[in-house]
Amino acid sequence: MSIRDEVIQLFEASIETKHAAKEILADPIAAAVERMTTAFSAGNKILSCGNGGSAADAQHFSAELVCRFERERPGLPAVALTTDTSALTAISNDYHYDEVFAKQVKALGQAGDVLLAISTSGNSANVVRAIEAAHEQGLTVVALTGRDGGHIARLLQDNDVEIRVPSNSTARVQEVHLLTIHCLCHQIDEILFG
Repeated sequence: MSIRDEVIQLFEASIETKHAAKEILADPIAAAVERMTTAFSAGNKILSCGNGGSAADAQHFSAELVCRFERERPGLPAVALTTDTSALTAISNDYHYDEVFAKQVKALGQAGDVLLAISTSGNSANVVRAIEAAHEQGLTVVALTGRDGGHIARLLQDNDVEIRVPSNSTARVQEVHLLTIHCLCHQIDEILFG
């Protein structure tokens, strides 16, 4: 198979995953938008976290809210917990890497805030700890997962939302996570500023 054919096959796999996901994810995405717009309307914020590509997604989401997505509007309060290298390294060194997000959630999170927790496997120990800390602080959790939802799926409470991509491929899950983030940003803007 040529490189070109492989590329076309990857596009097809991405399209198939998105096509399979759209009906499954529409309702949880709508529920997540409701939780997030309720938080913003009440003067609360969104914290986000993840590792690797999911860290990049957390930062992407936060940047779209703080700056703008597709329209001019006031910035919205969102903080990616993946960006403060001094906090990340201090927490990792003084405690454990599993605590890098949980310690920040405890310091920055307030009841009524939302935690966007991103893990393609649903098993990232530091994201799991962040969710536990969020629950202790009274935050609602929106979890972006894949595969079988992992440990995160079992941690979620009644007011939380899981957006689980129906795929076992990390790359396909991440591609749908990015589309989901854009759906969240678009609908938040529509509801708050439309």
